[in-house]
Amino acid sequence: MSSLSSSAPVLSVRGVTRTYKTGRGDLTVLKGVDLDIMPGELVGLIGPSGSGKSSLLHAAGLLERPTSGRILIDGEDVGALDERARTRIRLSRIGFVYQFHHLLPEFDARDNVALPLRIAGRSQPDARRLAEAALGSLGLAERVLHQPPQMSGGEQQRVALARALANSPRLLLADEPTGNLDPATSHTVFEALQKLVKETGVAALIATHNMELAGHMDRVFALKDGHLEERPAESQAY
Repeated sequence: MSSLSSSAPVLSVRGVTRTYKTGRGDLTVLKGVDLDIMPGELVGLIGPSGSGKSSLLHAAGLLERPTSGRILIDGEDVGALDERARTRIRLSRIGFVYQFHHLLPEFDARDNVALPLRIAGRSQPDARRLAEAALGSLGLAERVLHQPPQMSGGEQQRVALARALANSPRLLLADEPTGNLDPATSHTVFEALQKLVKETGVAALIATHNMELAGHMDRVFALKDGHLEERPAESQAY
C-alpha cells in the first residue's frame, strides 16, 4: 500500500483528446475528457463499440499518447515522459487485464504471473513468491503449477488478474475483462476483482458492455460523442 494520501486521486485525466488519421479524414474519439479515480475505487466505463473506451484506457495506461491533454498518476504528469520512463511506470505502477487472458500456454500459472515481475527486475525466487501469493489471493493456490490448457476459462482469467496485480500497482486498467466468459463465470471473476480492489486500494478503471456488472461498481461513466458523462451505477442503458 502506498503512503500517499487516500484523498488524492491515483489517476487524473485532464482535457484528453484523441484523433486518428483515417482514409476519410480525421476521426476524433475523445474530446476533452476529464476523470479522477481514487484509491480503492472501482469505476466502470461504458459505451458502444468505437466510442473511445479502449482509446481512453490506452492513454491512461501510457500505451498511446493522447493528441492533447494530460495524464497524471499520483499527481505526477506522466503523459509527456520519454518512452523509457513510460515503460518503467507501466511495469511498476499500472496493471492491465484484457478480454482475452493472453497467457503463455507453455508456462504454468506461477510463471505466467511471474513473467512481468521478472521483466520489471525481480529475481526469479522473488517473482515466483509474489506470483504464488497473488494466485492464492484469487483462490488459485491449487492451480499454481497448472498450465493454461489445464484450467477453465474463468481460472485462466483469474490468472491474468493475478498477473496484473502481482506487482502491487497503483492503477488497474481492464478492457472487457469478463467479455469472453459465460455469465456465471463473469460474476465469479468480477467478485474476485471487486474484492481485491477494496483490499489493496488499487484504483481501477474497467471498460465493459456488461451492464449488470457495471451496476455493482462505485461509479459509472459513459463515453458518448467523445465526451464522458457520469451515469447512475444502477443504470441499465447507454
